[in-house]
Amino acid sequence: MRRAPGPLWSAGLAIGGATLAVGAWWLAIIVFRIESFLIPTPAQVAGAIAREWSYLLRNALITLSETGQGFGWSVLIGVAFGALLAGSSLIERAFMPTLVALNAVPKLAFAPLLVVWLGFDQGPKVILVVLMCAFPIVLATSAGLASTPADLAELARSLTASRWQTFWRIRLPGALPQVFVGLKVAMPLAVIGALVGELFGSAEGLGFVIQNSGSDIGLGFAAIALLSVLSIVLFYLVVLIERLALPWVRDTTG
Repeated sequence: MRRAPGPLWSAGLAIGGATLAVGAWWLAIIVFRIESFLIPTPAQVAGAIAREWSYLLRNALITLSETGQGFGWSVLIGVAFGALLAGSSLIERAFMPTLVALNAVPKLAFAPLLVVWLGFDQGPKVILVVLMCAFPIVLATSAGLASTPADLAELARSLTASRWQTFWRIRLPGALPQVFVGLKVAMPLAVIGALVGELFGSAEGLGFVIQNSGSDIGLGFAAIALLSVLSIVLFYLVVLIERLALPWVRDTTG
């Protein structure tokens, strides 16, 4: 059996890939002679981070708070509604078209309205995060619960297990790998939702930093870089939770 690469090897590959990306960025600036007021060099971005570290960190924590709150509510709403859809074909036929239509509406259309309705605090950003990432979680949960093997469901009935016991002992554990797929898809969308909300109306957060960086383009790109790092860290945090919660998945799949 082929052994999975160790964490140090995986981290080395990730660092190597990031280094190549930064090198390609710097090389493109040199080759195409791009002016620094259009695209800053990596050195200028690093200088902006070092110069405004406390300011960037303070606003990054605001964006992290909005992302975390919105993602938490998305998990609760998505898993609960996905379970309802999987448990009742009537509910699925009644509400799935509405969910698809709501997901198809550009979320940018909601951002200014939420600011008008709820003001400039974190509320509109949290709601926008929920609108961005609840749908993938609903779909993943519904699909996972609906894919319970028929023989396991028959076994539960033969053992006179209640519907609630069947859900907790068989259907939910079997659906968790699919649920985590939805969570991993939704996490980067949560960061995007918080950023969009901040761009449309905020006095804090990394989106606010980008919008108000003005001629200091290095600062704007520094905020973008921190958003990228934030998204990567949160995504792999979900991956880590998946591996800790479902250690059997890696041993039973290819």
